Amino acid sequence: MADNVQNAVRAAEVARKTNETDIKLAFGVDGTGKVSIDTDVPFLNHMLDLFAKHGQFDLTVEARGDVDIDDHHTVEDIGICLGQTIATALGDKRGIKRYASVFVPMDEALAQVVIDLSNRPHFEYRAEYPSQQVGSFSTELVHEFLWKLALEARMTLHVIVHYGQNTHHMIEAVFKALGRALDEATSIDPRVQGVPSTKGVL
Repeated sequence: MADNVQNAVRAAEVARKTNETDIKLAFGVDGTGKVSIDTDVPFLNHMLDLFAKHGQFDLTVEARGDVDIDDHHTVEDIGICLGQTIATALGDKRGIKRYASVFVPMDEALAQVVIDLSNRPHFEYRAEYPSQQVGSFSTELVHEFLWKLALEARMTLHVIVHYGQNTHHMIEAVFKALGRALDEATSIDPRVQGVPSTKGVL
């Protein structure tokens, strides 16, 4: 069964258009870190690039939004779209490891991301940043993005920034850890027969 899972194409794409945003996003689990990102939020572009490269995911994002108001709707809706493609790409989750816990340092900062691809959305977030802004990007949007990602991907997601002094470094460590943790949790384990749950379904 695991061999069949490993040979399957685990990828999905979604288009979302509202009065506030217009987004097209494609995500491939078993990629090579091939990334094409074009949004109106430069800092998020950078973070998504880190996420995909460190998770070895293929990711394409084209997004336009009402950033003349602020970045909120665009960041939130990209989180929604990414979460939806992850859930679709993983299907019934046969053969995956399911869990992962990853620490990533970024200079003086240390972040931890813990994932359970449980089909039970839950988000815990422990982070205190020295600054409320990185350039024009509001740090409160990190929470918004991650919460919507966890909800739509139907994962349990715990994010802890243990310490740091530079806000950019702290957020960067989070996105790198997120990529590596999701890569590990989605990896196929040849020992796993069917779905990794005593319930028989996730």
